[in-house]
Amino acid sequence: MEYIKTGHHPTKFASVTEVKFMAIVMNSLAMAVLAFFVVLLGCADKLWASIGAEDSLISTQSPIGYFSVLIFFLAYIFVMAEEFIHLRKSKPVLLAAGLIWVLIGIVYASHGMSHIAETAMKHNIMEYSELLLFLLVAMTYINAMEERLVFESLRSWLVRSGFSYRQLFWITGTLSFIISPVADNLTTALLMSAVVLAVGKDNHRFIVISSINIVVGANAGGAFSPFGDITTLMVWQKGVVYFWTFFLLFIPSAVNFLVPAAIMHFAVPNALPASCDDVVYIKRGGMVIMGLFLLTIATAVSFHNFLGLPPMGGMMMGLAYLNLYAFYLKKTFGNQQSRKSIHRRLGNDSDGIGQVVPFDVFKGIARAEWDTLMFFYGVIMCVGGLGFIGYLAMVSKIMYVEWGATSANVAVGVLSAIVDNIPVMFAVLSMNPDMSLGQWLLVTLTAGVGGSLLSIGSAAGVALMGQARGIYTFFRHLKWSWAIMLGYAASIWVHFLVNKTYF
Repeated sequence: MEYIKTGHHPTKFASVTEVKFMAIVMNSLAMAVLAFFVVLLGCADKLWASIGAEDSLISTQSPIGYFSVLIFFLAYIFVMAEEFIHLRKSKPVLLAAGLIWVLIGIVYASHGMSHIAETAMKHNIMEYSELLLFLLVAMTYINAMEERLVFESLRSWLVRSGFSYRQLFWITGTLSFIISPVADNLTTALLMSAVVLAVGKDNHRFIVISSINIVVGANAGGAFSPFGDITTLMVWQKGVVYFWTFFLLFIPSAVNFLVPAAIMHFAVPNALPASCDDVVYIKRGGMVIMGLFLLTIATAVSFHNFLGLPPMGGMMMGLAYLNLYAFYLKKTFGNQQSRKSIHRRLGNDSDGIGQVVPFDVFKGIARAEWDTLMFFYGVIMCVGGLGFIGYLAMVSKIMYVEWGATSANVAVGVLSAIVDNIPVMFAVLSMNPDMSLGQWLLVTLTAGVGGSLLSIGSAAGVALMGQARGIYTFFRHLKWSWAIMLGYAASIWVHFLVNKTYF
């Protein structure tokens, strides 16, 4: 079969059939956008005539409203099909966000009220900008620690330590639970997966079960920390749950991880893997950067808790810490004694990955997950546009008034296993239902851990399917979904038990 290299994955190749399919998809998308504007211009008079001129110019039952919902769902179909069509998830939602706000803008401009749409759009942009700058600093620190081989050193130590498969199953799962509250769950999952793949090699059973355990552990660990998941970060920045209050979810999150882990333990091979002597040392300054990251987190918390300022301001100040230390590393790089020390530790002139070079913090910024950051923009603007039309108020009435807060929040977790938890949580925050602190903690918990039910339900699961391609798959994860569901139900029950005073 003929293959060509793809731009999305430089090391992977796609068949000519796949490329032709992607070309058809792109052409169809372009034609759909063209048709959108043609229909919009051709039917403008009829559409505007159907719009009411009361409190809102666009109702949820108007053609514009229906069209906006259709645009969003079509975009999300492309997002969910990313692994098959290799179209980055940010692209369809960016287009959908633009189209939805074009519709809103045209309607309000035609009534001489464009300032209302402008104010609404700026409000959503402000929501996004705080999230963007916060995440950009966090990603830069993670990339800096990766460049200094902090994570690679941990992986090397675990691989050569001589643990059994069952011990590694618990170690990688527990470390995923412990590390993800500080680092994000995606980075944590990829790090632990590298250990599992290096040790497991041809033992596919160990790789599959450990990968599931890592996904569950990373998602559970991220649920009780404002820094562990995008959803918890949004809840914290919104101000509905204070920083230290998140740690009330520690026990429910631990239960969510431990219940399926205890069940899967007996399916892990009870044997020793082949030994490995791979040794990786942390580069100069790696430990200091870890300390600066913790100081940056403390600064962000202080900005929010003591000064009433956005946490993003503290994170940007923390970026200055890293920049100044990077300047020191660069200026002292030419010091012969420092370089001799590095060479003596490494045993040669290379660090095993590339030549010894000065540390550059801006390379870490450039390596941030820009596709993810742009995806967040698209999602926030899409959901914000639908909320402006009135759909979030309608859904909020159905879920939080007719169903009740508990049923709605449990459903949010299940929904996040199918649809990404970011738009789901942003929608809940935009609805802003009147709930007790216990219920806000419940929805934070369910949105964070619900994605573990399916392999496609979280960024960690999707990333591991790519890293262990053909071994850890959707259906192999689905085989253990019943155990994960038991953990999901147990964590909710424990939350009601230990945090009952907050309901």
